Amino acid sequence: MEAILKSTLGVTRAKAIGRGGGGCISEGQTYETNKGKYFVKVNHKSEAMRMFEGEAASLDAILATNIVKVPKPEKVIKDDKDGGAILIMEHVDMSGLRKYQAQLGEQLARLHLHNEDLGSRLSQEGSRVGDAEAGAKYVPKFGFHCTTCCGYIPQNNEWTDNWVEFYARHRLKLQLDLVERDYGDREARELWPQLERNLPGFFKDIEVKPALLHGDLWGGNVAETDTGPVIFDPASHYGHSEFDLAIAGMFGGFNNAFYSAYHKMIPKAPGFETRSELYKLFHYLNHWNHFGSGYRTSSLSIMRRLAESP
Repeated sequence: MEAILKSTLGVTRAKAIGRGGGGCISEGQTYETNKGKYFVKVNHKSEAMRMFEGEAASLDAILATNIVKVPKPEKVIKDDKDGGAILIMEHVDMSGLRKYQAQLGEQLARLHLHNEDLGSRLSQEGSRVGDAEAGAKYVPKFGFHCTTCCGYIPQNNEWTDNWVEFYARHRLKLQLDLVERDYGDREARELWPQLERNLPGFFKDIEVKPALLHGDLWGGNVAETDTGPVIFDPASHYGHSEFDLAIAGMFGGFNNAFYSAYHKMIPKAPGFETRSELYKLFHYLNHWNHFGSGYRTSSLSIMRRLAESP
């Protein structure tokens, strides 16, 4: 790895420091060089290049808003040794999120409002808006400009005008197709048509505007530095702002200060709790497809409730 970093970054010295580690999907290690510290992620799967390219694009999109701290990606390269890939990014000294919960809630809300704000300014000021904001551009549709992966499963981010259509086709149906392929689950197969018919009703009293999302904002993907919060490992797309809050509430790590600060800027809309269940369903299905049928019960429980909803 030292030789790869030297040739890729143009450094003369590269040395692994600290404890290396591995998450559920990839391995990570910090390296000290004569140009500073870098964090290197390695994944040996054949799909790793696409996965890391999507992560780097997600980080770049969030960086362009200049709202919340994320590690700056440097380079994605193919690992010729085993067909995997390597993502090199800025090293950030960070620890668990504690004292900056409220600041993260406020920054996340600002991130979710950023695209709408750009659109409002664009209509008033013309095409100049966005050009002066480090590449941030108004996006009028739901999706993303490249494939991103939530875990290692690629997400179809094809641009779509309608959020309900995007979420049904490119999030829930994609996951359910994988469940059908790998498990042939009869109940999931039978529940989906009724749930799909009910989807528009969950959005009847609101207008969903495209917001830049982190996409996988669970407690393991947030932290803090000495000066504020940091988020990482995104799987971004432009979607409904409420989507980011679903997985945040599934596995803990966020306290009342986070939610109060967020909802002070983006109050809960009618039907919020039901849609929260709908968005949790994606993540339970995604976990079922990643980690096995231990997540079947939670997935089907939500599907039953939502399929029965008027």
